[in-house]
Amino acid sequence: MLPRGRPRAMGVAVLLLLLLLLLVIGFFLFGRDPECERPNWAEKEGILCDHCLFTPRVFSDGLGTTATLDGDLYGGRNRSASSPQLLLPPKCEMLHVAIVCAGYNSSREIVTLMKSVLFYRKNPLHLHLITDAIARNILETLFRTWMVPALVVSFYDAEELKPLVSWIPNKHYSGLYGLMKLVLPRILPLSLARVIVLDTDVTFSSDIVELWAFFGHFSDKQVVGLVENQSDWYLGNLWKNHRPWPALGRGFNTGVILLWLDRLQQTDWEQMWKLTAKRELLSLTATSLADQDIFNAVIKEHPELVHPLPCVWNVQLSDHTLAERCYLEAADLKVIHWNSPKKLRVKNKHAEFFRNLHLTFLGYDGKLLRRELFGCPNQFPPGAEQLQQALAQLDEEEPCFEFRQQQLTVHRVHITFLSHQPPPPQPHDVTLVAQLSMDRLQMLEALCRHWSGPMSLALYLTDAEAQQFLHFVEMSPVLSARKDVAYHVVYRDGPLYPVNQLRNVALAQALTPYVFLSDIDFLPAYSLYDYLRASIEQLDLGSRRKAALVVPAFETLHYRFSFPNSKAELLTLLDAGSLHTFRYHEWPQGHASTDYSRWREAQAPYRVQWSADYEPYVVVPRDCPRYDPRFVGFGWNKVAHIIELDAQEYEFLVLPEAFSIHLPHAPSLDISRFRSSPTYRDCLQALKEEFHQDLSRRYGSAALKYLTALQLSRSRA
Repeated sequence: MLPRGRPRAMGVAVLLLLLLLLLVIGFFLFGRDPECERPNWAEKEGILCDHCLFTPRVFSDGLGTTATLDGDLYGGRNRSASSPQLLLPPKCEMLHVAIVCAGYNSSREIVTLMKSVLFYRKNPLHLHLITDAIARNILETLFRTWMVPALVVSFYDAEELKPLVSWIPNKHYSGLYGLMKLVLPRILPLSLARVIVLDTDVTFSSDIVELWAFFGHFSDKQVVGLVENQSDWYLGNLWKNHRPWPALGRGFNTGVILLWLDRLQQTDWEQMWKLTAKRELLSLTATSLADQDIFNAVIKEHPELVHPLPCVWNVQLSDHTLAERCYLEAADLKVIHWNSPKKLRVKNKHAEFFRNLHLTFLGYDGKLLRRELFGCPNQFPPGAEQLQQALAQLDEEEPCFEFRQQQLTVHRVHITFLSHQPPPPQPHDVTLVAQLSMDRLQMLEALCRHWSGPMSLALYLTDAEAQQFLHFVEMSPVLSARKDVAYHVVYRDGPLYPVNQLRNVALAQALTPYVFLSDIDFLPAYSLYDYLRASIEQLDLGSRRKAALVVPAFETLHYRFSFPNSKAELLTLLDAGSLHTFRYHEWPQGHASTDYSRWREAQAPYRVQWSADYEPYVVVPRDCPRYDPRFVGFGWNKVAHIIELDAQEYEFLVLPEAFSIHLPHAPSLDISRFRSSPTYRDCLQALKEEFHQDLSRRYGSAALKYLTALQLSRSRA
């Protein structure tokens, strides 16, 4: 039997426990927020707890061990990352973004970055791009042809900034360009008060306006917004004798920066960072992380300048990342930062998730980002409004609607998609110019083996195919070894192949005085590059003589074929029936004027006359007439160009030792449509007639012979 006093004692104990529980609950509900505790270093430096970013708490590594992270910026359940307390600017307010971009690889990275930003954005954007000459050439073409509404792009010359930072030794792979964020106030407009500064290797998964809204939470003294560095780099314990630059706690990462520019100037920012850098370089031989080291050294001395941002706005995927402590608790991530030289190949147990997020934008169709911002005026890029009006006037029921629509389509163009080393200037050098789509990619390796000189190739690809092509080149020992081949991606848009637009892109990017206008399914003679250069010199084409050197075209119907090493071997194959003159059985008039019978015996170049439908492959000066872009799909695209050359009084000279051989392949979709559709052929005929009318306007009575030839051709048909 229990003592009689035990129930009363138990009741008192329960009551006390309930009171204690209420006190604890009351403390958490009405007392100070334990998740807003400041780390010791923050309290000493006088940093206020802003947005519950500093969270000393216990975390688990998933392996049964725990540790305490003082000065952790990953905590607060990232409430401020999507906090309703953020006051967003008006939807039509212009947001400013600055990016330093140099070289070919960074130019590709910025495309993916901008896709992710444009996908989510609801505000107009003004891009301030600090570039070298390479990146500027690429990005000017890209953004001009991308034609994104409510997007303004300004360029600034990085060469002007080099003297300002060249005195700083830097071990980081970004080189001098990695230090230029320090001197952005020098080059950006004085009227620009605030700007978001981004590295090219970040990917957004949220609207950038949310990041911009943090400017509204800066104190009067704060001039820079940063996310804490998500590794122990600045703690100096990653390896023996590791000696980083000074920083507050783990320091801050500068892949994403909010800069209040006019305040920076008021604080004499330039003097501040220069004095700090010079002092630290007395004991440290160089920066390891470029501008980030100097930013952190300044913040160590002046912590009141920094506004800490939630960790989700810069999830860092370096080799030593601690970002897991951020993203495992985050409701949603905002910016992914590939801050490792390995980029997408970085080792991380969650790398596949982040990689897939990045690859989504890598292969995303950029033309879908041409959408207008609802309710915001004056957002059309140059020429876009007139283009929309012209497209709206097209009759979708008209039989040739596809042709008309394709002619008005502005394709995004990414020139020099891969790293390129132009050849040194030579007075008689020649570049092979051609175009292709994904189904002809297998021709590239053979072409590189046959043509040892520079090439300019335009590729018609989707965004996803462009990444497949990049991988194809990287995996090919032949293609990856060739740095004198310039690849230019024209992004697919529309039902018909824009063959002449592609040729014009490749032709415009050729850097040598002369070009060999070829097609991707032709293999030139092994010696053709050297022979063409010698012929150009011997014929003195550098003078006022206007000539188009004709390279005779042949074809084989055999997929397995022993390529001839000389003209004599070719003639043997021709006599044996293994080779034929090109299209002799389908389109003889296309190459009849080359006069193959005379070529067999020729020892010197000979002149031939233009005739109707003549379309030889020629070597001409780089500044020759461009191809007529109205010709899309199959038919008459080269013919029209040869007419233009003849109208400008180019003489056609057939080279006696030159030849190129067409290899068999499956027919293209366009040629199949040409053969099967009378409407297709009628539309092509209409384009021919329009071309001749325009030719008559430009060349007057001299163009009558082409009109006569067209009429004769129609009567024979």
